Amino acid sequence: MNNKINNKIKSKAVKPGNRLFLVVADDSKELHQALYYAARRAATANGEIALFRCIEPTEGQLWGGVTEIMEAEKEQESKVLLQELSNYCEKLGAPKPRTFVRRGITSEELFKLINNEAAIRVLVLGVSIETGNPGPLINYIINNGSNECRVPITIVPGNLSDDQIDALV
Repeated sequence: MNNKINNKIKSKAVKPGNRLFLVVADDSKELHQALYYAARRAATANGEIALFRCIEPTEGQLWGGVTEIMEAEKEQESKVLLQELSNYCEKLGAPKPRTFVRRGITSEELFKLINNEAAIRVLVLGVSIETGNPGPLINYIINNGSNECRVPITIVPGNLSDDQIDALV
């Protein structure tokens, strides 16, 4: 019986060159749907997950020491969030995600990452269900980012339940 279990585990192991689904780990409500979709898709397609978190510059003019403390706190919060999201992905059957933390403007850093990491094959974004506002990244892509993106973009509606997503993957 243990051989059967070991064979199943080995068959689910990620092989080099498999799809890497990139999810933006932001503070949006629709992160759940994007992450759930990507994790379930990776689990069923022998893919992997990558989590991207961007630490945006602190607004306003603060004294250097205060800015450094605030950015260090944001970085620590980002690491905790990425660990929580990684654990969640693993519970859904996906391999441990790769994580990327960048500093700068989210849209700019996102496309730099996509263009510099050849393993990334799909960008997965959740779309807000608020009328007229699909979300800042989707707005950016629609208005000027589509030329920057070298990978397909999967947009997951923010109103889908986990069961509905399971039916799609």
